[in-house]
Amino acid sequence: MVGLSLGEQHFIQGGIAQDLRCDGRKRLTYRPIHVETGVIPQANGSARIRIGATEVIASVKAELGKPSLSQPDKGKVFIYIDCSSTAEPAFEGRGGEELSAELSTALHCCLLGAKSGAGAGIDRTSLVVVEGKICWDLYIDGLVVSSDGNLLDALGAAIKAALSNTGIPSVKVTAGAASDEQPEVDISDEEFLQFDTSGVPVIITLTKVGREYIVDATPEEESQMSSAISISVNKKGHICGITKRGGAGLDPSVILDMVSVAQYVSGKLMNKLDSEIASAEAEDES
Repeated sequence: MVGLSLGEQHFIQGGIAQDLRCDGRKRLTYRPIHVETGVIPQANGSARIRIGATEVIASVKAELGKPSLSQPDKGKVFIYIDCSSTAEPAFEGRGGEELSAELSTALHCCLLGAKSGAGAGIDRTSLVVVEGKICWDLYIDGLVVSSDGNLLDALGAAIKAALSNTGIPSVKVTAGAASDEQPEVDISDEEFLQFDTSGVPVIITLTKVGREYIVDATPEEESQMSSAISISVNKKGHICGITKRGGAGLDPSVILDMVSVAQYVSGKLMNKLDSEIASAEAEDES
């Protein structure tokens, strides 16, 4: 919990109103973003993201499983977030558990769409090996190492970078199995398929302070918010998911304006993130 004096609160609010934040940024400017990939060798893919002093790690583990009866043409994706107690004193005990659950739920909404899979930013049909019988299950784990605001956007970026770094083993299905039998498979130790992240969105959280909204809010700025909306946007500018936090309601016209701003900002963030991921992958291979 950030404790601010009345003067500090007015200073933050006044700066945002004048488009000059405490650290010199404009309302729609992110802090520097740094990406590392391949940080966990035993995972199928992993990445570390730093946005300002916020640092998060995401890893992807792929295991063969069976598609659900309701979605035989899709693989399964599970997202779990852990907030380290060393990242923030407030994360100790129940505080960290509640935030971890909140972030996991928000990421499911922003990246996986509805239960039917509609609007999903992660294409689960590409995870099917044999429809109705064998699929890849992706277990995505996120760890908050250091908290300095804007955790959801950072975790979304880390997951996108980790998926870009993910290699899924090539699978050969043994021919001749009867239609009612579980096929046998041969998993390659040498051939890997790169996971396609072209449809994976970035998450833009717009934090409303007074009449204005900002991106990449610091903890001090978040303490002054009335509400915040997180919007996931893919490369085509399509909305994949929206989630809201904060007690204050929002007029529908304000929400539509925030969606438009998120679509505008997402293009710049996507280009920056893709560039950082490409640099990190090139450095990882060298």
